[in-house]
Parts: sequence; structure tokens; C-alpha cells
Amino acid sequence: MASGSTFSVIGADVTIKGDISATADLHIDGNIEGDIKCASLVQGEKSSISGAVVAESARMAGKVTGSITARELVILKTARIEGDVHYDALTIEQGAEVDGRFAPNARTVVKPVPSVEAAE
Repeated sequence: MASGSTFSVIGADVTIKGDISATADLHIDGNIEGDIKCASLVQGEKSSISGAVVAESARMAGKVTGSITARELVILKTARIEGDVHYDALTIEQGAEVDGRFAPNARTVVKPVPSVEAAE
């Protein structure tokens, strides 16, 4: 981590009902019922997230019920994900379970170039 950056931990004994928005990096060992938006997310094996996750980087090891959107996504073998996964770079360990669709993050929309034949 860069100097001056912050890191927040949500312990295993904590349950949060509501959305979380953080500029800090998050480590979640507890249970979250709501959406999460943060710079970097590390999810512990015993944790549970019910809601959408949006992060620059995410390392998922627990249960997620909801979509995940991340530039760099690592799904560890202990992860159980029910929802769609959007990514730029993706790593999945053997043994991970994902029930949903995988799709790369949308890049800039490219308009189709009209063919030369259509222009004639």
C-alpha cells in the first residue's frame, strides 16, 4: 500500500445492513447486507456479502450474492458467488463456485463502420 493510504477491517463479529462506500481499502470478515463500493476489497473465507460489489481490485474468498464489478478480480477456491461477474483481469482458483455470467467490463463503444458497398 502507498504511504498515507488507509485500510478498514470489518471483523467477523460485525453485521452491517446498508450500503458501504469507502475511499479506503476494505477487508471484510463479517456479514454485509448492502452494496459495497471501494478502491480495493479483500473478502475473508467466512464472510458473506448480499449486494453488488464495485471495486478497482477485489480478492473474493467468501460468499457473495450479487454482481461483482472490478478491474482486477481474483476469485479464490473457497469463494461461492451467485451473480454476474464483470472484470478487466480475472483469476479463478480451481474449486471456486460461480453461478452467473462472466463478461469483460465495457470499453469505449465502437460504432460500426459502414461498408463501402452500403455507401454506393
